[in-house]
Amino acid sequence: MSALIDLRDPSSFPSRREEAWKYTDVRRVLREAPPPSPAGEVAPGGPFAGLDGEEHAVVNGRGAERIVVSEGEAVRRLRFVSTSAGTGHQAEVAIEVAAGASLLLLESHEGQAAGYVANARLTITVGEGARLTRVVLGEDAADALAFVRAEVALAPGATFQQTTVTTGAKLQRFETHVRHPGQGASVRLDGLYALTGERHADLTSVVTHAGRDGVTSQLTKGSVRDTGRGVFQGKIVVERGADGTDARMGHHALILSERGEIDAKPELIIYADEVQCAHGNTIGALDEDALFYMQQRGLPADEARALLTQAFLLEVVDRVDHEGAREAVRTWLTQRL
Repeated sequence: MSALIDLRDPSSFPSRREEAWKYTDVRRVLREAPPPSPAGEVAPGGPFAGLDGEEHAVVNGRGAERIVVSEGEAVRRLRFVSTSAGTGHQAEVAIEVAAGASLLLLESHEGQAAGYVANARLTITVGEGARLTRVVLGEDAADALAFVRAEVALAPGATFQQTTVTTGAKLQRFETHVRHPGQGASVRLDGLYALTGERHADLTSVVTHAGRDGVTSQLTKGSVRDTGRGVFQGKIVVERGADGTDARMGHHALILSERGEIDAKPELIIYADEVQCAHGNTIGALDEDALFYMQQRGLPADEARALLTQAFLLEVVDRVDHEGAREAVRTWLTQRL
């Protein structure tokens, strides 16, 4: 498991010398503990404000510490908001979904200041036969540093679905670790990054299959313009005895400028024999024939590129099952492409 960042302790800041952080070198841009952020307040809202559900706001590291769904179906909107420039804050939130219950977690990371450092850690437990759908939107400031780590433990028969959509930051990382028990449990772990300017986004995940007959499906897509840098690190581990595992991983990205960069590292580590596992990775440019075809029919070049990029990326959004959440993400992303 990779490093746990503690903003109060500069020795915990990882560097490229640590394999899991070699594409996202924190120590290069952060060498000292930032001054702590003051308390802050925000009005209710956020990108999911139009949907139902109770709102839990964490402002400058202060706010909700525990979200529990003990029965039935629930919707919760969890907002991490940074409002203080040049300071640092961190938060820990525990999320528990009891056996047989269901939670739609609509999570947003909102930068309302400049130059902050935000560090959030979520511990998530999903009980037997329970279901958690986590939809994450990341919109940090262009000069911010932002780190989000989720540690997910599933019980047999649980379902965990996650979609992370982000526009990056100066240095940003969404990290997910899933302990998969097999035994009928199912995981879908999707991601999308759309980067412009000098923004950096790192989507890193580790799914460990510890028991028989588990399913994991993972799709990540990205686009990079200007001098942006996208990072995908996906690892699926199938431990001994986890026969019957079905695990699929795909990462596909577009580089839309001469100086954009994408680093991809998909991994399968398999210690069991009777499994079905596969991964794929492609990085390229837009189809010039499709661009020519659209321009021949009167579309300006910039509009044609935007439409093709949007069509490429929205495959990830279309996999969100909840209609309201899917449309909110689609609208949010389309406005930023």
